[in-house]
Amino acid sequence: MPATRNEIRFLLNGLKIALADVRPDQTLLDYLRLDRRLMGTKEGCAEGDCGACTALVGRLADGKLVYEGVNACIRFLASLDGCHVVTVEHLKRPDGLLHPVQQAMVDHHGSQCGFCTPGFVMSLYGLWMNNPQPGDRAIEKALQGNLCRCTGYESIMRAARAIPAYGDARSDPLALEREALKTALLAMKDGARVEIGAGRDRLVIPASLDDLAAVLEAEPKATIVAGSTDVGLWVTKFMREIAPVVFIGGLEELRTIAENDGTITIGAGVSYSEAFEALAPRVPALGRLIDRIGGDQIRNMGTIGGNIANGSPIGDTPPPLIALGATLTLRKGNTRRTIPLEDFFIAYGKQDRQPGEFVEAVHVPLPDPDTRFAAWKITKRRDEDITAVLGAFAVKMAADGTVASARIAYGGMAATPKRAKAVEAELLGRPWTEATIENALSAYGQDFTPISDMRASAEYRMLAARNLLRRFFLETSGHSGPLQVERGEAA
Repeated sequence: MPATRNEIRFLLNGLKIALADVRPDQTLLDYLRLDRRLMGTKEGCAEGDCGACTALVGRLADGKLVYEGVNACIRFLASLDGCHVVTVEHLKRPDGLLHPVQQAMVDHHGSQCGFCTPGFVMSLYGLWMNNPQPGDRAIEKALQGNLCRCTGYESIMRAARAIPAYGDARSDPLALEREALKTALLAMKDGARVEIGAGRDRLVIPASLDDLAAVLEAEPKATIVAGSTDVGLWVTKFMREIAPVVFIGGLEELRTIAENDGTITIGAGVSYSEAFEALAPRVPALGRLIDRIGGDQIRNMGTIGGNIANGSPIGDTPPPLIALGATLTLRKGNTRRTIPLEDFFIAYGKQDRQPGEFVEAVHVPLPDPDTRFAAWKITKRRDEDITAVLGAFAVKMAADGTVASARIAYGGMAATPKRAKAVEAELLGRPWTEATIENALSAYGQDFTPISDMRASAEYRMLAARNLLRRFFLETSGHSGPLQVERGEAA
């Protein structure tokens, strides 16, 4: 067993913080506002949807100090051990002048009521540091997770475009002090397990992957928290007790990505943002899908492993990964087993995971050049919305133009992410024609019995699922008409 300590340690703006009195369900937002009286970070939605609470979190990754925007309202304080938290107050200059991001917002009228403004400033600050000359698409992506009821966004876009004229990101304090900050954070990484509290107040931060396995064997009923994009809402919306909690977001061993023999292995702690960098160049359809999961803050926090382990029927990553034939490695103690991802989902709220077992990695086969692959998400609004239906398709043709193999999976159509095996059977061995597609549509009734809820009616879900197969056919058969209008094209 590793050494233990009974406090978390992190940097807050320019201060070193050590806290022994931390509750497992205490959010960063509550700590900032109630304990530190840093009121620039606002609560708007308490569910990671509006961005008014955006703060930056710097963490060490592969020897570099990386800053990312996060939703402080659902980010648990204990998950910040060894990190640097930056709030809007830290942008204040000694000479009293505004920060370049703030000055651009003022000059281009990017604020009206002002409630959401600090969150926009912090999202643009994070973008500016990582991409000092962003184009419109990069700006829009950076602001997906920030909502404003006043401005109509165009004034904020103008401000974002103008920021480079107000200063050089290389001269920003977070850039100039990067090495000193890295040294301070490295000093906090002592290789110890963190244990704080007991009973309802108990939390554990394992020292390593092996230590995580030992902790979960000893406490198999503990709540595992990676990015907290779902568990955070258990606390803020449903007032659920979650202790004891095991925080795994800081385990670099779970944040690895490797490719071997045409398969990409993604550690369970890899965030959506990190997965995008690895998958988008190789499987563009997955990149486009990841870009629609929440906003940047959610993508920086949420993990592929957490999305799978949670087992939600509307989780965004399982359907496309199932369509690609992904497998899952589960670990309990020193024992590992690997199963097809589709077999992990047993029933609503039930997965093939034993007490003390955890998701360690997912293995994603890259589609070969002859496989046609696509994944589409249907929502009420394009950005930052929860899925109503998600369809994923991987179809391979034989030399004679018939369907040699087909894997089709959906989310939002059943109690779990599920393959459309009856539809697949109707396609196999048949020519890839409109008549084949239309003939296969009746098989959806054998595969799915969707429900009606606040996101969509059962009838709509079934119609959308069938239409996604039609769309897949059109996009893979040389159809020349536009199937989707991009935002810039619609203007």
